[in-house]
Amino acid sequence: MAKLKVAVLGATGTVGQRFIQLLEGHPWFEVGALTGSERSAGRTYAESSRWVLDTPIPAAVRDMRIMPEDANLDTPLVFSALPSKTAGGIEARLAAAGHVVCSNASDHRMADDVPLLIPEVNPDHLDLIAIQRKNRGWSGAIVTNPNCTSTPPTMLLRPLIDAFGVNKLLLVSMQALSGAGYPGVPSYDSTENVVPYIGGEESKVELEPQKMLGTLRDGRVESATFTTSAHCNRVPVLEGHLICLSIGFTRRPHLDDLMAALSGFRALPQEMKLPSAPAQPIVLRDEPDRPQPRRDRMIGNGMATVIGRVRECPLLDYKLVALGHNTIRGAAGGSLLNAELMYAQGMLS
Repeated sequence: MAKLKVAVLGATGTVGQRFIQLLEGHPWFEVGALTGSERSAGRTYAESSRWVLDTPIPAAVRDMRIMPEDANLDTPLVFSALPSKTAGGIEARLAAAGHVVCSNASDHRMADDVPLLIPEVNPDHLDLIAIQRKNRGWSGAIVTNPNCTSTPPTMLLRPLIDAFGVNKLLLVSMQALSGAGYPGVPSYDSTENVVPYIGGEESKVELEPQKMLGTLRDGRVESATFTTSAHCNRVPVLEGHLICLSIGFTRRPHLDDLMAALSGFRALPQEMKLPSAPAQPIVLRDEPDRPQPRRDRMIGNGMATVIGRVRECPLLDYKLVALGHNTIRGAAGGSLLNAELMYAQGMLS
């Protein structure tokens, strides 16, 4: 079968590079177009990209010309690695022109008719696409993946809410430098330091999981009702967001039942064997000092949520540590898995 041609918007940035890396050799998708800023447009990808990943630039895109951001594309599927505020108008224009846009940007995430999607958590929210098309009069669609820090707690909360109910969450993040893009946080600020503020981050982490874990009813998402208090920090780690969670339950489980719910979790992407889906979306480590970003971020090819230090909490009920790869599962890989789910369900042409 011929592969579906895709475009990558913002292809030269760190998330754009991840898209290109993950799309190399993909069984269903093939890069057909790249877009970039005015500075990059017209140049080859190799000329315009300061490649920062640890694998070479794929040969198929090295000599591909970068198109301008306002270019007309002939690819039915578009992956957006554009920065927030730049992304919104461009993504809407492409959706109006009939493209399906899988976006990593925040501009459309909280719109009522836009799916904010983790395929293991809320695949039924893709039903919002029909409402989006009716509301906006376009034949394309915008589907978003969440903030990179929202992804690990939302993943692990899915089986816990289903089994026991959750009403409170205290979250403290230790977020990698790559989450700020390239060149990221200045070395003078990040070396031998922790920055206890990331603009706009805490509100995203406090709101996005409620939408994803909410119930789609009568054409709208009724947000989940648990309350989250988040503290977000930038730490001198290159990749991998580490998150400490304390969780309050509606029905407090026994520790063994809690562990079983997490370790036994499988969902639609695993049943469908989607190409980018980890065989085990939640991986438990039982060592006392794990997970660690440098050692554990590539578990499940960077697509798994890794959990450790599950224990009783004197403030709420239980506490644990979760790790997610911020530029793979939390960014490009998350969008790619969203597109794979849509493709497997016949939603892409």
